[in-house]
Amino acid sequence: MTVALLISNLLLWVLVITLAIIVFALTRQIGVLHERVAPAGALTPTSGPKVGELTKAITVKDLSGRSHSLGGAADAATLLLFVSPTCPVCRNLVPTAQSLARHERLRLVFASDGDNLERHQAYARDLKLEAHPYVLSQPLGIAYGVSKLPFAVLISKQGTLAGKGLVNTREHLESLVESMLTGIATLQDFVKDLDQDNKKTVKEHVA
Repeated sequence: MTVALLISNLLLWVLVITLAIIVFALTRQIGVLHERVAPAGALTPTSGPKVGELTKAITVKDLSGRSHSLGGAADAATLLLFVSPTCPVCRNLVPTAQSLARHERLRLVFASDGDNLERHQAYARDLKLEAHPYVLSQPLGIAYGVSKLPFAVLISKQGTLAGKGLVNTREHLESLVESMLTGIATLQDFVKDLDQDNKKTVKEHVA
């Protein structure tokens, strides 16, 4: 009886140690994957103005008829988010954009090229967008090369185009802010430059 108990305890300890080794190995593998998988930035289109270019001021009207100047130098960086009442992703992204704008102290403006004023007014009321301008302007979307929604444009205080692209998540929106802070056009460019620096370092060590 005593021998059987000792054998069972020994087998149990062997099992525990084996599981601990497996968990440790998996943890290391997760860390390696995290380093290898590049973060996802906003998908930047090739059409429209380029990141880093100086934007021109465009005067547009919001749903209440008030005029707003978008583009050019301003008191704060402007996050311009193009949305549509028929876009479900846009609806989910609106609270995220509001949160990011508060945290980063950005001027948040919603925009659309739709012509159904009452529908957009109902949409704005439903999402409680009264604190932010909501403008309807097809020329504005054309000026920034908007092709799909939701689409975001970030303009720096100096009036330069700091970032733009198709956005579906908070990570995509934050990548535009990172582009403005780092001066790198896109997050993909940053990862590419980082990979090149790493390869250069490895070659120097090998040499």
